[in-house]
Amino acid sequence: MQISKGLKCIKLTIIAGARPNFMKIAPVIHAIEKFNAKRKQMEYRLVHTGQHYDRNMSDMFFEELNIPEPDVNLGVGGGTQAEQTAGIMIG
Repeated sequence: MQISKGLKCIKLTIIAGARPNFMKIAPVIHAIEKFNAKRKQMEYRLVHTGQHYDRNMSDMFFEELNIPEPDVNLGVGGGTQAEQTAGIMIG
C-alpha cells in the first residue's frame, strides 16, 4: 500500500497470549485506528498465541476491550513455559 510519494504503509504484527497482554495492546490498537481515521497509514495483524484460549471468554473479552478478533490463533494451549514457547515458535 502506497501512502504518498515515496512513503509506504507501516505494517505491524501485534502478538498477545493472555488476558493481561490484550489489556495492554488494546490502547495500541485504538491509537492505530485513530491514527488511520483520515488516511490509512498503518496496517496491523493481531496474533493470539492461544496459550489460555477459551472461545467464549475470548469473544466477550475482545468485545469488552473493543478490539478485533485475532487474525491468527496459534493454538498453543497449556503446558510448561518451554512447551508453550516451542509451540509459539513452531506455529
